[in-house]
Amino acid sequence: MHVPDGFINAPVSAVAGVVAAGAVAVSLRGARREQGGTSRASEAERGGERTAPLAGLVAAFIFAVQMLNFPVAAGTSGHLLGGALAAILVGPYTGVLCVSVVLLMQGILFADGGLTALGVNISIMAVVTTVVAYAVFRGLVKVLPRKRRSVTVSAFVAALVSVPAAAAAFTFVYAIGGTTDVPLGSVLTAMVGVHTLIGIGEAAITAATVGAVIAVRPDLVHGARGMTAPLKLRVNGELVDAPAAGPTPVPVAARSPRKLILAGLGTSLLLAGVVSFYASADPDGLEKVAADKGIDAKAEDHAAADSPLADYGVQGLTDARLSGGLAGVIGVGVTVVAGTGIFWAVRRRRVEATSPSSVPENA
Repeated sequence: MHVPDGFINAPVSAVAGVVAAGAVAVSLRGARREQGGTSRASEAERGGERTAPLAGLVAAFIFAVQMLNFPVAAGTSGHLLGGALAAILVGPYTGVLCVSVVLLMQGILFADGGLTALGVNISIMAVVTTVVAYAVFRGLVKVLPRKRRSVTVSAFVAALVSVPAAAAAFTFVYAIGGTTDVPLGSVLTAMVGVHTLIGIGEAAITAATVGAVIAVRPDLVHGARGMTAPLKLRVNGELVDAPAAGPTPVPVAARSPRKLILAGLGTSLLLAGVVSFYASADPDGLEKVAADKGIDAKAEDHAAADSPLADYGVQGLTDARLSGGLAGVIGVGVTVVAGTGIFWAVRRRRVEATSPSSVPENA
């Protein structure tokens, strides 16, 4: 659903850029809270501390899976948006930053998503999907049984809802600043219809990924915190919470997310470097609707069309498999480095702001 240059006029694109910048600024502040950073932090904050190194990996994984377009209808494909996945794994604020990093790398290096439309893409693909998905997710986990399976089920539904929500958001933006005069009712129907089908794929990928991480490290899943129901005892005919058992010492190595990070990075490299070659070549949902409804009549060439990595290929390599695979590997590497750098900076500022040395003596 990467909106190219020329779909949305300049004034609305500028406003969307301001909205996106504001959302990123708010997310930077929120991500500091999600990632914790003090020795006196609560258990939830310590969970965030352990997930901080995973944020860059989540961004890289989303980048890799977005290269895997899957067929959803005759002549149409779809790909992961990633907002729901990121929000559930590392938190909604950090999730907005993860998807924003991916969109920035794609726009600058791979000419995917217009540069003038970057604010539109961040607003729709990062903010709308994350906010809608996390709201649905939190609502479901509150009413479903407090079990890990409920997290996976909630993740599926949240991801499914987030994709057509993003499609509706695009239609709203196009209604305000679209560059062609097209029947908006038919555009909305087509966008929401095809993206509901794409949402099924998004939901399956999200639920499978969240379920896989919960199976091995539930403590690293932001959306699974506090999901263990307290043990109940019957006293005088009434159920009461059992006394909390003393903490069981866990070796530091067992708490380290290193193995999960290495496995996730290896999976991302495999998907982007090898599996992406077999992705569907059909246009994605937005491209198909744009061509059918005439939205793309004033589409413009990408400003980075001459990039060495444009269209997910390495310029100068004639072997399509090698060119696409190498571009995917480079993309994963750049995204994980950029994402990790940003999230470590966020975490470091959190630590500095809450360290004893930063508190005035007369406080």
